[in-house]
Amino acid sequence: MALRVRRTASVMTAMTAGATALAVLTPATALAADDPLQGYGQQKLRWERCAADQPESLECTTVKVPLDYGDPGGRTIGIAVSRIKAGSTAKRHGVLLMNPGGPGAPGLTMPAGMEPLLPAEVRERFDLVGFDPRGVGRSSPVNCGLTADEQALHHPYSAGTFGQDVARARNVADKCWSKAGDLLPHITTRNTARDLDAVRAALGERTISYLGHSYGTYLGAVYTQMFPRRADRFVLDSALDPALVWRGALRGTTEAAELAFTRWTRWAAARDATYGLGATPEAVRTTFWDLVAQADRTPIPLEGQLFDGDAIRAQYPVFVQVEAATTFVVALKAATAGTPAGPSGTVSAAAETPADAPADAPADAPDMDNVVSAAWAVFCGDAGWPRDPEQYRQEAIRDRAARPLAGDLGANIQPCAFWKSTPREPATAVDNNVNALIVQNEWDPQTPLAMAKGMRRALHGARIVTVAGGEGHGVLVTGRPSCADGYATRYLTTGRLPATDRTCG
Repeated sequence: MALRVRRTASVMTAMTAGATALAVLTPATALAADDPLQGYGQQKLRWERCAADQPESLECTTVKVPLDYGDPGGRTIGIAVSRIKAGSTAKRHGVLLMNPGGPGAPGLTMPAGMEPLLPAEVRERFDLVGFDPRGVGRSSPVNCGLTADEQALHHPYSAGTFGQDVARARNVADKCWSKAGDLLPHITTRNTARDLDAVRAALGERTISYLGHSYGTYLGAVYTQMFPRRADRFVLDSALDPALVWRGALRGTTEAAELAFTRWTRWAAARDATYGLGATPEAVRTTFWDLVAQADRTPIPLEGQLFDGDAIRAQYPVFVQVEAATTFVVALKAATAGTPAGPSGTVSAAAETPADAPADAPADAPDMDNVVSAAWAVFCGDAGWPRDPEQYRQEAIRDRAARPLAGDLGANIQPCAFWKSTPREPATAVDNNVNALIVQNEWDPQTPLAMAKGMRRALHGARIVTVAGGEGHGVLVTGRPSCADGYATRYLTTGRLPATDRTCG
């Protein structure tokens, strides 16, 4: 998608020079005296325990970076960084930076969450390094003051409510620019990648290794494109397709939901004697859509909530997990008859926000206004979006017809249609030979297998390990044993990728 870039030639030249300067930062004193980013690579970091409720081994610091890399001598912001030191000084290989996803998810406590999930031979070789990306958590957070309704990513399309959808999207954009207009243009994936390289330099490292989940895979891929010589061992867990950033990614997720739904109807039909949803996939499908139609007439009470048809459809991520989906539909069916059926297995409301996080995320909930506000900053700042509300309306109608389960949920109008500026830089075209390992479940509700294959096409030096039959969003980050574990451990400890792409079960 072509992007209009509102920068003068001189400013663009300055930004390019800044990026180039950062790309050649080294931990040594070989920095040129007139390098505008010299000071950022020579910071003296002060480490201290992150928090009393965190492990003593998790220590934190702040790395100073430019707000605008096109003006490295101007305003600065702080990036909150954490680490757990490698278990062995003798075997230490370097640093393993981590990002949990989002965009908008804080990552400062991720080293503590991941440490018990990683094998000893990985922990002894790497300092585990986490960070809150710019705009998030303790790194100059943005907060738009959004209501719960405004924080939701998905709003179903209907002709009668589209005017409200347009007003909501416009209001979110207006709130964000009113409260954080000085920060928003600079909260982008490219700038976060630049921050990663500034952290690398401040840590005194010539290269970084990396573990990114979900959105973190895109951030990692952008880093490999911008700083290919600084990328060591990159593991991308549940990958996005860089070519779909960002509207294409939202619509692609609902396309994959139809495949998962079809698979579920077959699974449930084969178990009709147990669940009673229908003896054929067609019968199971009819049962489901009859429930949706009934809920549209009279919302179905379930676990203290009322589910109308749109609310049922909004649970589409659950269909990648066939047992949980069956439990949910059985519970809905029982509720229509006034019969309790136990827990429903519905997905959490967090699945309807722009951000996601691995299963090891800390129990204390993040500030959802900050999470969602930062997410919109990245979504709208990374790539261009359509400006005409009519285009969203037409696409929502078409996608709902082609993908009845959730097509309109991914295509309806979003705040980026009313963002106050166009992206300052073109979206990053990822196309390089940097080594990386992609690990992917076959059935993932948020970054489907097709997206991971898109990432594999963009990273020619990568290999992908697909977990056949694997369900859910996240492979390594969930802590559940997986056939991909051995591949990741071997790569992180030796740097050796599989000879070819692999599928394991």
